[in-house]
Amino acid sequence: MDFLNAFVALSNFVLIPAIAYGSQLALGALGVTLIYGILRFSNFAHGDTMAFGTMVAILFTWWFQSMGISLGPLPTALLAIPFGIAGAAALLLLTDRVVYRFYRAQKAKPVILVIVSMGVMFIYNGLTRVVLGPDDQRFADGERFLIGALDFRRMTGLEEGLAIKSTQAITLVTAIIVVALLFWFLTYTRTGKSMRAYSDNEDLALLSGINPERVVMVTWLIVAALATIAGVLYGLDKSYKPFTYFQLLLPVFASAIVGGLGSPLGAIAGGFIIAFSEVGIVYAWKRVVAHMVPEAWEPEGLLQLLSTDYKFAVSFVILVIVLLFRPTGLFRGKAV
Repeated sequence: MDFLNAFVALSNFVLIPAIAYGSQLALGALGVTLIYGILRFSNFAHGDTMAFGTMVAILFTWWFQSMGISLGPLPTALLAIPFGIAGAAALLLLTDRVVYRFYRAQKAKPVILVIVSMGVMFIYNGLTRVVLGPDDQRFADGERFLIGALDFRRMTGLEEGLAIKSTQAITLVTAIIVVALLFWFLTYTRTGKSMRAYSDNEDLALLSGINPERVVMVTWLIVAALATIAGVLYGLDKSYKPFTYFQLLLPVFASAIVGGLGSPLGAIAGGFIIAFSEVGIVYAWKRVVAHMVPEAWEPEGLLQLLSTDYKFAVSFVILVIVLLFRPTGLFRGKAV
């Protein structure tokens, strides 16, 4: 029985939150790795792209709610995601036409594009703050929990209760569907094959008649979709705050680099590695250990390696270690 209580506590506070968080990071990291693999630069504005797409989805969510439109037990924000994607896509295509296209034509070095993307990042961040403000914005509705801790304890008779939020389940299901569609698109469609060819060898792809501007446009559209979906899922699961997405850039980049920049499969694996590392290291393990050892051996301390205030420091440390010892990442993406 104590083992079951320990497993329920572990699931409630580590496994389930880390799986949901890992799914959100994986979707964000996929956008980063697509830009790096196809457009050949690290886009530091990606976190604020997530924030902008989510902001548009929030505005449409509030509009739908004011009109009495809802999905019943599901969050109304799911209806607003396509509008968020459209808003993010319009912003990215405008930015590409006004900013990035000039540097591509000049054959600018990737480091120049990185610096340019940092400038774009601050513009996006300021725009989002002007529209919605810097404070938390909650836009979740519908059923909050699929199962509550009290109900679980009542059904099982266990001391520990398991609570599964509806947003956690929605995150996992949505991530699986989006990843499956992305891999199908890249593997089986003509446009997807063109994108992969352009990523592998730009000169050979151009000689084969592939239109580079079309590849760039489709890439930005996919990135807009991934960023908005990741941002909305993160906002529903936690809360929406523009600066939070600015901070989220670090674990998203760490996920992409740990898995291997340019490798979609690596981005997914990296997302879960970073998520489980962050959640596991800042969790106080006393509750789980107390169920596993005799009462006399119960620890007095919290058994917490780091405070939750240092959560993002975990991503930074992992990122530094990977860059030092395996810069191509676990799945051997392009060298950083």
